[in-house]
Amino acid sequence: MGRVPTMATTSPATPPPASPTPASVDRDWPAKATETIVEQVGKIRDKTTGPALKVARYAVFAAFAVSLGTVALIIFVIGAVRALDVYLPDAVFGETHTWAAHSIIGLVLLLAGLVIFARKARRRDPA
Repeated sequence: MGRVPTMATTSPATPPPASPTPASVDRDWPAKATETIVEQVGKIRDKTTGPALKVARYAVFAAFAVSLGTVALIIFVIGAVRALDVYLPDAVFGETHTWAAHSIIGLVLLLAGLVIFARKARRRDPA
């Protein structure tokens, strides 16, 4: 019922690939030159901007960590002063003893700074 017969599948003989002619080589050299230039520029860019990007990334992370640490230290000191203000006995320091809380925290921070300074001075001194 109405079937179309299949056609022959013979293909015409294709000639073997010819060796590159001077005309085809002349047409390819701009593309090859462009590819070589792009490849070399990419290598140079990776060697120069790669380390610069890495240093910049570390600088940004360090600045972020320092600022975050500073904020955390300030919040900790504020909390410590408030906690001391609440828990210091009124009988010893009087009813308004915020000055005592500030003094105690200041003394603790001063001693910590002196210890750090002494360690750093000891490390620098070769004797």
